[in-house]
Amino acid sequence: MTEADLLALLRALPLHPGARGLRDDAAVIGPYVLTTDTLVEGVHFLTHDPPGDIAWKLLGVNLSDLAAKGAEPEGVLLNYPLSDPDWDRAFLAGFDDALRAYACPLIGGDTVTLPSGAPRILTLTALGRDAAAPSRTGAQSGDALWVTGPIGDAGAGLAIALGEPGPSELLAAYRRPVPRLAEGRALGPHVHAMSDVSDGLLLDAARMAEASGLAVAIDLAAVPLSPAYVAHRGDTRAARISAATAGDDYQLLFAAAPGYFPPVVAARIGAFATGSGLTLHHAGEPLPLPATLGYEHSPLAPVHLRP
Repeated sequence: MTEADLLALLRALPLHPGARGLRDDAAVIGPYVLTTDTLVEGVHFLTHDPPGDIAWKLLGVNLSDLAAKGAEPEGVLLNYPLSDPDWDRAFLAGFDDALRAYACPLIGGDTVTLPSGAPRILTLTALGRDAAAPSRTGAQSGDALWVTGPIGDAGAGLAIALGEPGPSELLAAYRRPVPRLAEGRALGPHVHAMSDVSDGLLLDAARMAEASGLAVAIDLAAVPLSPAYVAHRGDTRAARISAATAGDDYQLLFAAAPGYFPPVVAARIGAFATGSGLTLHHAGEPLPLPATLGYEHSPLAPVHLRP
């Protein structure tokens, strides 16, 4: 069963109105936004990644979902598997630093004992407030598609974590993603749709278009790359495709009216139109879609680390 198969079955269950039909990355209940994310050892982080960095990433990916709804963090619930005491202490020290950095207090959670040799599974639920809460489903025909910052750094950082020589700046992008909370609050009241880039720019843009009942076209040449990424991987089409399909960037992807100019640093990378599907071009030249648009959850897929 794929993630899409599971979601189709879940949508047949009794759903709270705040679930938004399970077509968004967060639920909205009154003035609050709720989201939850799970990190699995060997899928979302490496066994040898520092525990403190894993704690930062766990918080960062949850707060990124709040950022995509224009929300302010209220607090988090941690579900934690107890294992090696030294690892646990190092994780909690990093978690403490991350919570203080984002002024996001712990509300509560749950603990279990991890069986010997089992991979760690870490789950965090985040609660946000004062949200403009733009949905993934709200893009309109004619809207421009924007992204708030460089794409591909985390994918290159994963390769570095696996042993490829490369700069620490890219490694940090993979291990300690930065949730774009300020950008989300500035954009939320003004954009038609917004999500974060977690599974890959192309895949997340295609999901926004599908959820909104539209087609989307992306100019690969307009996708922003960081100087560190270009110095490390180059600026070829292949390097750009790799960046656009890698995931774990946690930039904000948003749809806005064609005359809108965002109050934050962002790059216009495409547009929505009537129809369906994703098309890709490079400075006007049509490009075939890559075999994989990003990371999709499926037990039939080869086991690999995301992105």
